[in-house]
Amino acid sequence: MEALELARWQFGITTVYHYFFVPITIGLSLLVAILQTLWMRTRNPEWLRLTKFFGKLFTINFALGLVTGIVQEFQFGMNWSDYSRFVGDIFGAPLAIEALLAFFLESTFLGLWIFGWGRIPELLHASCMWIVHIGTVLSAYFILAANSFMQHPVGFVNNPETGRAELTDFWAVLTNPVQLVTFPHVLAAAWMTGGGFMLAIALWHVWRARTPASDRRMYRRAAAIGAVTILVGGLGTVISGDLQGKVMTEVQPMKMAAAEALYDSVPEGEGAPFSIITVGTLDGHEEVWALTVPKLLSYLSTGTFEGGVEGINDLQAEYTLTYAGHELTEAENYRPVVPVTYWTFRLMMGFGFAAMGIAAAALLWLWRGWDMRHRLWHWAAVAVAFLPLLANSWGWIFTEMGRQPWLVFGLMTTRTGVSPGTTTAEVLTSMVLFTLLYGVLAVIEVGLILRYTRAGAEPYDGKSLDPADRTDDQPFVFTY
Repeated sequence: MEALELARWQFGITTVYHYFFVPITIGLSLLVAILQTLWMRTRNPEWLRLTKFFGKLFTINFALGLVTGIVQEFQFGMNWSDYSRFVGDIFGAPLAIEALLAFFLESTFLGLWIFGWGRIPELLHASCMWIVHIGTVLSAYFILAANSFMQHPVGFVNNPETGRAELTDFWAVLTNPVQLVTFPHVLAAAWMTGGGFMLAIALWHVWRARTPASDRRMYRRAAAIGAVTILVGGLGTVISGDLQGKVMTEVQPMKMAAAEALYDSVPEGEGAPFSIITVGTLDGHEEVWALTVPKLLSYLSTGTFEGGVEGINDLQAEYTLTYAGHELTEAENYRPVVPVTYWTFRLMMGFGFAAMGIAAAALLWLWRGWDMRHRLWHWAAVAVAFLPLLANSWGWIFTEMGRQPWLVFGLMTTRTGVSPGTTTAEVLTSMVLFTLLYGVLAVIEVGLILRYTRAGAEPYDGKSLDPADRTDDQPFVFTY
């Protein structure tokens, strides 16, 4: 394999692995903040116990997300130096703000939250977790602004003398049309993931034989909050996803065509069908058979059932003339890998809708007060923990693979962005080492999560959390 292919595999492995932790961090920080707010308003010890319980799990997840995220920064210089040189003037600005503002906001106030129990006023302490959540949201916004530039470059000029894209309008980068629809989509999906995490763990404790009967009501409440979060986040994901599809059709029509395996353009007035399942040739260049819903794709792409949608073949010919400057030849290929784009798009939607279905069923069971110790709920609890998480991952793979062969759409292909001096052996060595390291971290992460999940919420000891009730002799320590 070439260094280019290995570099792409390494970036894909580290990015998808890191992104396992990101949506849980965003979603769970919100839920922990809500639980602590409920404790402050009601003084019900159950909310305090749940706050500390899920706060432990959030802290473990945050730590692993921090460690794996650092690698992302180094890869731009290690394997993608030509890309970094070309787009660094633009890409560096939002990433620098993310690191200096959002990340330090998260880490500083999370530290205050962890060590501040009973040592700072309750209102200030609860505010710390809300600020942590705001920090995660800001972090997502600035990172997505950088990624959205790769999908739809704006606010720059291409300097032919230096061979660099130079920033001219930072506000345009922050308000990129792709950014404005991608950010709420990612945020809502993260809420779904945090809700799925809480629902799964709470359901497990509801039907677990060793859970004290007095605690089952507490976990049923947590399960209800998790289920509602999945449904609210799912609704937001559907609405923002619909808007995102229309913007994608406008700025990245090839990605939309590949997502539907639409090879031939459908003119205005006819209505393009939505593919439920399409069987194509192994190389992804031609449709063999398809089961479709008439005119639905036109509505998703344009907002009308009669709208025209460009197909893969016509776009391939158009891009060849636009970017290669000559008639179509077999040498140029501006198509993404259609089978990957097609199926990741469907897996993203399918897993998301499945999670919403389990959440709706769980909410009905909880509302009716029915027994949830049936074996079916055991499998549902396992599934709902992973479905939103995997839907997020499939969505990112679709987003990045659907942009290929472009690294920055219309400006730089992936092949031209790889570091010229990097050898195959160097990339292979770092990829193997990172993969092994991530495997070890995965074992640690899963082990810690399972350990503290089995332990459950600690009993309430009745001690005051008011700093005024503390004595000077009490040590300044806090451990999980």
